[in-house]
Amino acid sequence: MVHFTKLHGNGNDFILIDEYNAKIIEDNKKAAFALKYCDRRFAIGGDGVLFLGRSDKADIRMQIYNSDGTQAEMCGNGVRCLVKYALDEGYIEEKSSVETLAGILTISSRIENKTWITVNMGKPQFERANISAKGTGEFLNVTLHDYKVSAVNTGVPHAVIFVDSLDDPGLMQAAPMIRYDPIFPKGTNVNFVKLNSNDEISIRTYERGVEGETLSCGTGSVACALIAHRLGKTINNVKVNTKGGELRIKITQDAAYMEGTAERIFEGKIV
Repeated sequence: MVHFTKLHGNGNDFILIDEYNAKIIEDNKKAAFALKYCDRRFAIGGDGVLFLGRSDKADIRMQIYNSDGTQAEMCGNGVRCLVKYALDEGYIEEKSSVETLAGILTISSRIENKTWITVNMGKPQFERANISAKGTGEFLNVTLHDYKVSAVNTGVPHAVIFVDSLDDPGLMQAAPMIRYDPIFPKGTNVNFVKLNSNDEISIRTYERGVEGETLSCGTGSVACALIAHRLGKTINNVKVNTKGGELRIKITQDAAYMEGTAERIFEGKIV
């Protein structure tokens, strides 16, 4: 019997397995577990599975597996869900740190009507070598499949495309072509951005590993804010509207900060 908790960050939903006190799913079985139980028709359903464990480098550790069974380096909405659960269980305090494959993230939280969590996403990587993109230099306004594409690594690689309207049905048809384009050897997430003002954008995200659109993407929201600022379209403090809700992104010289909520949905047992 396996106890699980379902959480979401702006509609980006996850199954969480608490391994803080004991290993529940062996590492070599985690991918298959995610593939099976993220199915929305025959299982629990989710965009991914979060495994919360102890860390000898930080307060807690996050492992995340996408719904297709692949392991991700990091996930912005996922880390907020993990922190929300860990706060509720008393594993961490308001200021804490999380070990991920993308590095150690520092966290702060506050409770108003909901739990608001701010994540220091670290220093973004604009150089192609650090994005895992072919070529040299930064990846800005490169023409791919009739779109002007920019890219940045915010823990995972993201392609960012500015469009006049997010209602175009062709966007999610074009996204897989960019996601699998050979210029990104390890693939990439794909974001479409509509500029609302110099401090507000709206986005849609096609996620690598989910292989479809998600209601929200934390690392994608950060990536869009960074590229918009890099191209001189916005200031350094931006509201990002996703289908699942809003995130606040603040950009400094050395880091990007993401603030948003996370909520527990339900608990259950796999028998």
